[in-house]
Amino acid sequence: MKQYLELLDHILTKGVKKEDRTGTGTTSVFGYQMRFDLNDGFPMVTTKKTFLKAIISELLWFIEGSTDERRLAEIHFGDKASNLIGKNTVWTANADAQGKDLGYENSDTIKELGPVYGAQWRSWKGTDGSSIDQLSELINQIKTNPDSRRLILSAWNVGELEKMALPPCHTFFQFYVADGKLSCQLYQRSADVFLGVPFNIASYALLTMMIAQVCDLEVGDFVHTFGDAHIYSNHETQVNLQLSREPFKIPTMKINSNIKNIEDFKMEDFELVNYECHESIKAKMAV
Repeated sequence: MKQYLELLDHILTKGVKKEDRTGTGTTSVFGYQMRFDLNDGFPMVTTKKTFLKAIISELLWFIEGSTDERRLAEIHFGDKASNLIGKNTVWTANADAQGKDLGYENSDTIKELGPVYGAQWRSWKGTDGSSIDQLSELINQIKTNPDSRRLILSAWNVGELEKMALPPCHTFFQFYVADGKLSCQLYQRSADVFLGVPFNIASYALLTMMIAQVCDLEVGDFVHTFGDAHIYSNHETQVNLQLSREPFKIPTMKINSNIKNIEDFKMEDFELVNYECHESIKAKMAV
């Protein structure tokens, strides 16, 4: 994962100081790109522990089309929401902040985030009031018209941004088919490089593998393109610790080959093989 470590170093050495909406402050660069050949292995950061279960559960939650943070908890912990009071996910803080902004306290069993990723992926609202399942249409186009230059899914629905707990950071992605291989390029407008980006890399690499499988294609590259890529000021000590560590060889991802429908994947259909990593590095997420 030298690509990721090079990005961290680039921000520290070339970045500029900027203020941000959270009041924390960042060191930031604008415009950066990383490329990962998915045939070389699964791009999981090894210089700190990255929690695959959280990555998979969030991705399955997006694919399901849900925007209820408690449903994410159900997928992650494998239990009913009523039994998960007090158990948090990566979206809990944003769900609680959304509730306060709207003038109500979220219940213990429902934490609605507004029309975030899942809603945009599976039920984008058209100007005529229709609901568009972008993910299903994308997969159908890959199967039937693989040379199309319109294999795009967008989460940046301008008309609904104000209703979202958090406007999408990974705003849209495009697929490309060549020589029987599926590649994906993600554009991420805003990137918390220490906490969020390892999560994003693994998530979209996995999504590419899943869609390749259901479309009967091999995998190609995952290309990660950034707008504002930043390190929060309260993460710099952790970043320097991470940069001092020697990376391990990246692992391999095994997916249940029997799954041929994107909606049929479950947590148990994924196995990360030979993942060796350094211990986790704790840091507070800016909200």
